[in-house]
Amino acid sequence: MANQIIYGRRAVEEAERGRRAVRRVWRAPETSAEELERLCGSPDHQGVVAEVDPYPYADAGALLRREGALLVALDQVQDPRNLGAICRSAEFAGAGGVVIPERRSAEITAVACKASAGAVEHLDVARVRNLADWLADARAAGFWIWGADTEGDKPPWNIHLVGPTVLVLGGEGKGIRPRVDSACDGLIALPRLGQVESLNVSAAATALLFEALRQREGSQL
Repeated sequence: MANQIIYGRRAVEEAERGRRAVRRVWRAPETSAEELERLCGSPDHQGVVAEVDPYPYADAGALLRREGALLVALDQVQDPRNLGAICRSAEFAGAGGVVIPERRSAEITAVACKASAGAVEHLDVARVRNLADWLADARAAGFWIWGADTEGDKPPWNIHLVGPTVLVLGGEGKGIRPRVDSACDGLIALPRLGQVESLNVSAAATALLFEALRQREGSQL
């Protein structure tokens, strides 16, 4: 696999103290803004661009061997900014990893790296060929699997999110696909009191992650 170009101050800083080698860094003012934009293909470089090793995806099976892990599974989230934002929240909340499909899904690109503020350099992100099959493996490994859907009949604080748990969120505008839905133990939804119909998937993921963290921290008191 070819090396990857990433950009943005936080993304590059976290890569420099993360798992993959940083091969070269270009910074302003030694390198012009025009050249930095040419290197990374974006005007959002914040004055720093780096060449790094390819992203080291994790083993999805190994995530299931982590005792009591909180995992996030994304069903065809296609916007790399949403993927990056979810990874940022997942890493901050101490989640054990994020799982994404190999097809019809955003990957860990330079855009996702920047949106995560470098969190992807410390978080395990795994790719699977078939998400529903992986969820079946997760259930066999003792995980409870909860899908986030506006049609869910329970708020997350009425669900036990302590212990091995997978939170499943669907793609933008489409939600969770039927086969992935059927692999869940149930559907949960954040209550809507306002006028808009739904939250952005990254906002919903953040709310669910921190409800799970609240429960887990409370269980240790």
